[in-house]
Amino acid sequence: MKYQIHKGSKYFGANTVFEDIQFEIRNTEKIAIVGRNGCGKTTLLKAIAEVEPLDKGDIHKENNLTIGYLAQTTFENEHACVKEELETAFAKVKRIGKQLEEISEQMVYDHSETILNKYANLQQQYEDLGGYTYHSDMMTVFTKFGFQEEDLKREVATFSGGQKTRLAFVKLLLSKPDILLLDEPTNHLDIETIEWLEGYVKRYPKAVVLVSHDRMFLDDVVDVVYELEYGVMRRYPGNYTNYVNTKKSDVEQQKSAYARQQKEIQHMEELIEKFRYKKNKAAFAQSKIKYLERMDKIEDPNVDEKRFHARFTPRVRGGKRVLEVKDLTIGYDLPLCTITCDILQGEKVAIIGPNGKGKSTFLKTLMEQVSPLSGEFLFGHQIEVGYFDQELAQFDTNNTVLEEVWNDFSELNRTEVRTALGCFLFSGEDVFKTVDCLSGGEKVRLSFVKLMLSHPNFLMMDEPTNHLDLIGKEALEDALCDYEGTMLFVSHDRYFISKLATAVLVIDNGKATYYPMRYQEYMHKDEEHVQAVKAVEKKETKKVDRGIHYDREVKKLEKKIAEKEKELEALRELRFDPEYYHDYQKMRDLDDKIDDVHNEIENFMKKWEDYSEKLEQ
Repeated sequence: MKYQIHKGSKYFGANTVFEDIQFEIRNTEKIAIVGRNGCGKTTLLKAIAEVEPLDKGDIHKENNLTIGYLAQTTFENEHACVKEELETAFAKVKRIGKQLEEISEQMVYDHSETILNKYANLQQQYEDLGGYTYHSDMMTVFTKFGFQEEDLKREVATFSGGQKTRLAFVKLLLSKPDILLLDEPTNHLDIETIEWLEGYVKRYPKAVVLVSHDRMFLDDVVDVVYELEYGVMRRYPGNYTNYVNTKKSDVEQQKSAYARQQKEIQHMEELIEKFRYKKNKAAFAQSKIKYLERMDKIEDPNVDEKRFHARFTPRVRGGKRVLEVKDLTIGYDLPLCTITCDILQGEKVAIIGPNGKGKSTFLKTLMEQVSPLSGEFLFGHQIEVGYFDQELAQFDTNNTVLEEVWNDFSELNRTEVRTALGCFLFSGEDVFKTVDCLSGGEKVRLSFVKLMLSHPNFLMMDEPTNHLDLIGKEALEDALCDYEGTMLFVSHDRYFISKLATAVLVIDNGKATYYPMRYQEYMHKDEEHVQAVKAVEKKETKKVDRGIHYDREVKKLEKKIAEKEKELEALRELRFDPEYYHDYQKMRDLDDKIDDVHNEIENFMKKWEDYSEKLEQ
């Protein structure tokens, strides 16, 4: 057992966050903690990271266990350059590397078995810690998070707050702790980076515990799910989909068993009441009372099934051609991209692409919040737009929830407004909260209330699933699947896109490409495209004059053979280097490398002979 919480409890004042939970991390498990917003997922991560102590319970963990959590990853000196700060994650690797250099110098005059064994042990540690690849690992992670190589020379202080968070994330991944804690790791990442991170976490050689609302990420990465609900924790082996299916089945079985037992209890109580005062049946009644007392009572399954229920309906159908965009160049000071596309009635178009390429700017341009640099766009006949802004800046923060909606829809009476709010879980005293007191998820739901009441036939949405928990995302998907209008939306949630999109608009490298196909087809299209390109290239190659082709290949091979012969000679010279002939392992690796190069030369020679023969023919 790598880590264990036994009967752990956490309270905030009189409120119980979770109580008497059992939580374990075994070996290299990839664990997801799921539950509604506010159920205590982040609190549990902080407890594991020892940022916040448990109020009750015992923690057992392996000796010298290292735990990495983003909130703990800080920069010692923000005036240091990024490269220096990131390399602090490799302090142990560098220390061992220095020891290896020192021992190598000793081995020139000390050939004892003790020194050789010490060198071999250190070399194994160095290799296990990625000593030979740490620089390339650093560059891979660094660039995948949207940074350029020249950014390594900049001071940490010169980056924005969001960039510093991403730098801290890079540093955390590079430090490779025994337990890696990730809280919403896919937030604000584009699809390409999410897919890379997915692969990284899946291959991570140690344990990972994560909180995420990205269902596709959870499905592809985790092998254990812990659910927090009403302060109780349950463990489900398998990925997220397996958890959903298993929980649904368990709840149905428990409900059925509970109903059967309640029926049995009711029948027993009726018999007891009927016979307990009759002399000849008193013993029978007493036996039934004892039977009920000894009965293991099945609990009524306490499942949080509360979710919002929305129905988005267009007021009018609108024209068949919803939006025409022609040579529309968008951007601020500099152009980001140029877009040409037509969107027809009933289409649900997902806008995807790397961050910073113009996805949100495109929607803002259509909403006339940003002026176009050139080109034009035109909405069709009777097209009424409903817009969701991911920045949630469209509220008057001094209004109450009730006022915020009623002010925009004054033709409705109080009951109608409260009914609409109730559909999105604003009930009772919730409607008198001021907007500035709402959480991100509550503001998103308030935006949906306004969208629902405005009855648009064209929904434009910028990251609508941000701030929603898993149940909220599923509720929104169900509502939008039934929506009969047209949609244009930006999202990085691949599950959400897969469920809704009937077409994909890809914005990247200064241009936009429209694909009239579902997201799954678009993803496979790239594979088909590669195969098609290869087939075309193969045909084109056959058309090339064979004589010219063979002559070119002969010259290439002659150059490669000459280079490999030089490399072989250099490797053979190393056999006389003390660093190698004093180190059995290094000498064996050198011999293997010499054999590999020798084999490469032989293969090149065979190809050279083959092409030379064809050239003569």
